[in-house]
Amino acid sequence: MEYRIEKAGWRDFFDLYRLEKKVFAQDAWPWFDLLIVLTFPGFVRLKAVADAQMIGFAAGEIRRGDGAGWVVTLGVLPEYRRQGIGQALLRECERLLNSRRIRLCVRKSNLPALKLYQQKGYVVYTTWANYYHGGEDALVLEKIVAS
Repeated sequence: MEYRIEKAGWRDFFDLYRLEKKVFAQDAWPWFDLLIVLTFPGFVRLKAVADAQMIGFAAGEIRRGDGAGWVVTLGVLPEYRRQGIGQALLRECERLLNSRRIRLCVRKSNLPALKLYQQKGYVVYTTWANYYHGGEDALVLEKIVAS
């Protein structure tokens, strides 16, 4: 399957809103947060596109408070998973963040995502209790990028 990784912007709002609902269901970001991630300066915003359709999205930012780059969201539509799209979005987001330390959060029960992140060099940094809807903990993962 052919797809492209492109920069995303405010014109992708409705596509991103639909993708969020399909990918994250109960954990989908509210529309206001999506608008922020698509418009505020300082964010890395990427979309995966196939057949003129957004099939994946990733965003990241540098958080000055802890000096780390954060992948704040990464999702691929269910019917397009296991084709390397998530890996490609993650790789490009990491590259554009250009930080020595990269962090992200994942549901403790999301084993496919955990496996991907661990294969890409992420390890558990800490746990945020009751982070997700339904009270599930988030694992905060960190990757140290070789200089």
